[in-house]
Amino acid sequence: MILYGSSTTVGIALSETLHLHGLSKPNFLVGCSVLSSHQPAGIAGFGRGLSSLPSQLGLGKFSYCLLARRFDDDTKKSSSLVLDIEQLDSGKKTNALVYTPFMKNPKVEDKSSFSVYYYLGLRRITIGGHHVKMPYKYLSPGEDGNGGVIIDSATTFTFIAREAFEPLSDEFIRQITDYKRIKEFEDVTGLGPCFNVSDAKTVSFPELRLYFKGGADVALPVENYFAFVGGGVACLTMVTGPERVDGPGMILGSFQMQNFYVEYDLRNERLGFKQEKCK
Repeated sequence: MILYGSSTTVGIALSETLHLHGLSKPNFLVGCSVLSSHQPAGIAGFGRGLSSLPSQLGLGKFSYCLLARRFDDDTKKSSSLVLDIEQLDSGKKTNALVYTPFMKNPKVEDKSSFSVYYYLGLRRITIGGHHVKMPYKYLSPGEDGNGGVIIDSATTFTFIAREAFEPLSDEFIRQITDYKRIKEFEDVTGLGPCFNVSDAKTVSFPELRLYFKGGADVALPVENYFAFVGGGVACLTMVTGPERVDGPGMILGSFQMQNFYVEYDLRNERLGFKQEKCK
């Protein structure tokens, strides 16, 4: 089974009784797949929708800690998931976590998918201490619901709308002068910018730091935003897409959340996180 942070899916719905660690939940809605190939045994929805696991169980909080993965990793080890079923200490913060509030979801007719996302207030991004100037319209939803930043464990690499991604990519290229850029790897992997670090005794990249509403900020470990893709080449593990964006302007993916304890405090409408070695 895999965890889908903000995603939904469509299929045949059935009602069952769920038994989970002494909890019995009748009329639990599950979906059945008609056909699948090379897929996980199941998908657990953890978004804000009525059919998601947190909604059906009435969870006030859940958290996970994602194991570190290499770009070519096929390990079968599982990450940890904690469900707060007892709902104790409703207003208490978890020790050592920094928090940022969830932002209000946009309400747009015929775009109900926006309602299941977890929106965050990302104030700014710095690379090597330098502020990356991104168009604000991608950091905050507009009247049409497009734009804004969400967190989604079902997305592998962080997605950034092209107009916001380009200044970030350009800043890495501007600051990284010790390694040669290898564009042919960018065409093959779909990642970029990529650099040849094969001759370096130690590899060093500029710090990537995210600043969130509420004063929470996090400096990502370099292995969370650069990965070796073979032949001594390291690529930025953030991606972009077409010019036009229909939906969030940025999606924080699971690769960037590796070795972070991430807590969804639904009772108090906030996200907490801290860096730690996940086991």
